[in-house]
Amino acid sequence: MQRVCFLLKVRAERLDEYRERHAAVWPEMLDALKATGWHNYSLFLREDGLLVGYLETEDFAAARAGMAATGVNARWQAQMAPFFESPGGARPDEAMKPLTEVFHLS
Repeated sequence: MQRVCFLLKVRAERLDEYRERHAAVWPEMLDALKATGWHNYSLFLREDGLLVGYLETEDFAAARAGMAATGVNARWQAQMAPFFESPGGARPDEAMKPLTEVFHLS
């Protein structure tokens, strides 16, 4: 199982709305994440907008590709894009760059 961690930056003026959206993620989106191999997925948000994502998956590239092929992901990403500071205008799911794991205690 691959452990994946990534960072994104939520716009400071949108933090409250971002939290509200994630308190009510669409059931169809949750189903798509599970069906495409996203497990133990968590998002952590710091008060300055730093977002830390963590998930476990058999194959991150395949999990991303699976989500990219769903209509619900396209709709979700279009609605969520304005929440993020994104260099080059990349969608949030395109801007997820995995961090290099340097230590793990199991």
